[in-house]
Amino acid sequence: MHTHRSGIHPSWVIVWAGICAALHVGKLPPALPVLQTELHISLVQAGFLLSAVQFAGMTLGLVVGLSADGLGLRRCMLAGLALLSFASTVGGFANDANSLLALRALEGLGFLCVVMPAPALIRRTVDASQLSGRMGWWGTYMPTGNAMALLCGPWVIAGLNWQAWWGLLGAVSAFAFMAVWWCVPPVAAPAFALYSHTWQQRLKLTLQSPGPWLVALTFAAYSSQWLAVIGFLPTVYAQLGLSAGMGGVLSACVALANVSGNVLAGRLLQRAWEAERLLFIGFAGMTLGAVGAYAEWQGVGLSTALRFVCVLMFSAVGGLIPATLFSSALRLAPNDATVSTTIGHMQQWSALGQFAGPPLLAWVAVAAGGWQLTWGVSAALSAAGVVLAYFIGRALYLSKDTFK
Repeated sequence: MHTHRSGIHPSWVIVWAGICAALHVGKLPPALPVLQTELHISLVQAGFLLSAVQFAGMTLGLVVGLSADGLGLRRCMLAGLALLSFASTVGGFANDANSLLALRALEGLGFLCVVMPAPALIRRTVDASQLSGRMGWWGTYMPTGNAMALLCGPWVIAGLNWQAWWGLLGAVSAFAFMAVWWCVPPVAAPAFALYSHTWQQRLKLTLQSPGPWLVALTFAAYSSQWLAVIGFLPTVYAQLGLSAGMGGVLSACVALANVSGNVLAGRLLQRAWEAERLLFIGFAGMTLGAVGAYAEWQGVGLSTALRFVCVLMFSAVGGLIPATLFSSALRLAPNDATVSTTIGHMQQWSALGQFAGPPLLAWVAVAAGGWQLTWGVSAALSAAGVVLAYFIGRALYLSKDTFK
């Protein structure tokens, strides 16, 4: 395999770079109360700050995926980390909402440049026998980064200030840049010699193939409900009478539970479990978890402790889904030259789901006069996910003959 200059395998450095990028997505929620006070940011502006990262993913996912396949995977990741480091460091000096919003959009672009090429880069640095397991670990980058930000952010902001939090994460990204530069070798891409597609051909091939659409729409069915349920947890906990600190810790625990599902999915895929089966279990677990956490009969629901257990199950069992989809995307990409474009397509629909899910859930909650119908949104999205999973299973079965 590849000779690396440090004792660390390149694929672990790539996973770490993804976690560093995800820290920037999760760094904002703990800082919002302070930002609203110090920069006089309205609730609507706060909403835009939160969704700016998703907006970049919604609009630029495919573009960055195409660029990653064309520019070179390692180069794209390094550019993303440099962009994150720059935007976060400069963001610490922002003194109004607009400049912070512009830098937030730049962070969104940097985030995409880091996560888009990662699966294809991991594929080229590990043996085929280890690929499913490593994809399981890659699937943890988002919940791990979010949980770390939810846990560490309040401490740094309370001990120092929000500017120090932005500066610290800028430094973390600079460190990740150096780690990727040093530990991840420039990987030759034999695919381009074989296919030598123009970006127009890669885009057309990706959008005309059913595989990329199946994994993208399934990821949207997952991400929309996961972010909606997790995003409103602190609000729900506050309504149940828990302190903000306690709510933050419990929310971080729920995000971390998602990591266990991702790692388990990687292990099970390596043991030849079918992707379709894991997706079925993941969506069923999310539905049951949402029913237990939110459903009420004649105005009475489960106790707070049992609701928390159900939300943990929602996140942990749901964690089987991202790792399975990343692994499936590698196999359902039309060819080797379109892997990052396929991941970009998936990321774009995932971002669309994350952008649309929370407002949809909030709208249902307002219409129902409480959170008791949340489970219905989750069940409907999971039902769509199960149907898509069936077709993914068929597509993977048909691709077995051509997959090497």
